[in-house]
Amino acid sequence: MLLSFVWKGFDAMKAACPLIETKDLERSITQLLEPRVRDVMSGYEPFYVQKECYEHETMAAPPAQPPAYDLAFVLRADERIKWPLEAKVIETPGTLADYVNDICREYLTCRYAPFSGSGAMLAYLLSGTAADTFDNIANRLRCALEETSEFSDRPHRTSNHRRTVPPGKSYPIEFTCHHMVLEFIGLERARTSNPDKT
Repeated sequence: MLLSFVWKGFDAMKAACPLIETKDLERSITQLLEPRVRDVMSGYEPFYVQKECYEHETMAAPPAQPPAYDLAFVLRADERIKWPLEAKVIETPGTLADYVNDICREYLTCRYAPFSGSGAMLAYLLSGTAADTFDNIANRLRCALEETSEFSDRPHRTSNHRRTVPPGKSYPIEFTCHHMVLEFIGLERARTSNPDKT
């Protein structure tokens, strides 16, 4: 499954202990993660990974900008088909407003992943536990989060939903959201500081 590449890329990132620019933490982590995901792929998969990938299918009329996914796997045979991953920095297991909003306002309205019956949320957790984070996500979404056999040794859960499909569209109604908690506990030790001005 393609999400195994994300976990392997995360392992490689953690092993490398890169310095992370905290002025724009979400983008900084994603920028470090994306090339490591690409590195663990063979290059022969029927898809490739892309950072800040645009979704033109659900773009509003110009001059609006199209939605942009933090990461996406793009099908080589039809590059309109994207499997998105949205990232959110989670300061504590209780700070989930933006995380839950992306699921409810973007995924479940078909604005994100219009052609796909699934997508993922990456929680960049800075403190607390994955278990508490999953409990709070389940409570906020009012649904069950289930373990997946493929990732039983990872902080990885799924939830199942029914989406609101816009009139005249045949997007998948049933939607599975993958919740992946990428733990950055103690990130302070890796933070960069501003260089001294001379």
